[in-house]
Amino acid sequence: MKLAVMQPYLFPYIGYYQFAYCSDMFIFYDDVTYIKNGYINRNSVLTKNGRQLFTIPVKNASSFTLIKDLEFSSDIKKILATIKQTYSKAPYFSDVYPIIEKVLSSNNRNVAYIAAQSIIEFFNYLNIDFKYIYSSSLDYDRNKSAKDKLYCFCDLFRCDTYINSIGGLDLYHKSEFDEKGIDLNFIYPDEIRYKQFNKKIGFEKNLSIIDILMNLSPLEIINLLEFYNVK
Repeated sequence: MKLAVMQPYLFPYIGYYQFAYCSDMFIFYDDVTYIKNGYINRNSVLTKNGRQLFTIPVKNASSFTLIKDLEFSSDIKKILATIKQTYSKAPYFSDVYPIIEKVLSSNNRNVAYIAAQSIIEFFNYLNIDFKYIYSSSLDYDRNKSAKDKLYCFCDLFRCDTYINSIGGLDLYHKSEFDEKGIDLNFIYPDEIRYKQFNKKIGFEKNLSIIDILMNLSPLEIINLLEFYNVK
């Protein structure tokens, strides 16, 4: 069984979804501290004028507060207006916009919940079975080191394979996981290109998944999810 763990981000780039897709169980790491100026509450879309950042303010945002203990602002009118204006003529706008609106307009303003929903609803849209859980719901020793917590997660789910993003190449080593009976692998996303209706020349990479959802059919997106290597 393959396990992957990551903080919940708001409509992240496709590499995050590939990371979740390649796992058998995905843990939304929501009981770690919030990262200010990261991608938990923001990402970018592609307008006719180029790349544009969108952000949902986090109430009382602090790097000393756990993600699960924070709430998003309810002021999302500007963000929804930007998305609607940007993609109203996109091929799959009518299918996708209601999903985005549903996620961002949730009455539950918890940061972990809404960010996770932006992942969960993506897989629902594609009819892909996605198994997940929040780390805050698990019984494990939260005083352990970051690495030892990963061992705990693997033990809890009896996983023999742990998959990490390539950002952890300098942090985690296969030999250390081998000693615990765990096969450590890293996911290497391939370069992805697709037709962007707002981009006449060239290609704008690593945008929010919103751009892919608006431009491609579900089948085309599923095909893109396979563009990675794990080793």
